[in-house]
Amino acid sequence: MRGRLLLISAILASCAAMAGVWWVSTPQRITAAEARVVSETEGDPERGRLVFAAGDCASCHASPGQSDRLRLGGGIALASPYGTFRAPNISPDRTDGIGNWTAEDLANALLRGVSPDGSHYYPVFPYVSFTHMRPEDVRDLSAYLRTLPAVKGRPPEHEINPIFRIRRFVAFWKMLYFKPGPIAPDPARDEKWNRGRYLAEALGHCAECHSSRDMLGGIKPSTRYAGGQDPAGTGFYPNITAMRLGDWSEAQLAAMLKTGITPNHGRVGSSMSDVVANLAVLPESDREALASFVKSLPSRPTPRP
Repeated sequence: MRGRLLLISAILASCAAMAGVWWVSTPQRITAAEARVVSETEGDPERGRLVFAAGDCASCHASPGQSDRLRLGGGIALASPYGTFRAPNISPDRTDGIGNWTAEDLANALLRGVSPDGSHYYPVFPYVSFTHMRPEDVRDLSAYLRTLPAVKGRPPEHEINPIFRIRRFVAFWKMLYFKPGPIAPDPARDEKWNRGRYLAEALGHCAECHSSRDMLGGIKPSTRYAGGQDPAGTGFYPNITAMRLGDWSEAQLAAMLKTGITPNHGRVGSSMSDVVANLAVLPESDREALASFVKSLPSRPTPRP
């Protein structure tokens, strides 16, 4: 009898533990207030076009092998220590893309890293930064995406380690690295700097590339914006703190963000050339704001590989 009681107790404890894990790993959606902002009125596609450019969306989601950056069929391979991820189709196609998504669905993806079916997205999708977006920007982006051409076809599935295919595990990663919510303006800074901070920290997700990561894939705070090795281990992202850009003026940095030409007459390459192509679409005031924020970053040494 005692053995049976112990067995039953162990089973009940295991079930309770599993239920607890299931509960804490449940994806959290946007708040009711955020849902009202993104859903109650129609978005502005023209403003959404600028959000799309600032967010560098085409760099990952444009179909490879063709020149139209607005054909968002996805498929680009994103290598990482955990396997190869492939960017999804985010065109308005109703079968293969996101044509059936509402603005609220898009907000849940960007602001919470949650899919319409209630699954966690992998953080290769930089929602750790996008979570700081203003809901009205999400609403406008949704309106703009609906104006783009529908693209047929879905990219191949991710090729990742089997243990990482359990999406519920992403919840525990989020507990460590994901801090949802808007960026509060810094009253000690001017409007220009605060706009630049929003562009860099939320829309442009600059730190996602220009930082080093720990063994779990989270950004190491001590290396934020100080550059480091890329996730594939094949190259390096540059340090953009004062340690590296100390002799650049704000005007020179703003000019580089439009032309891709550096003060020493070099030219940016690799994925930064795509970033420049997008930033060139923005108003000059936005590039100046970005330059103001970047130039204020504290000096940090480039981490060793």
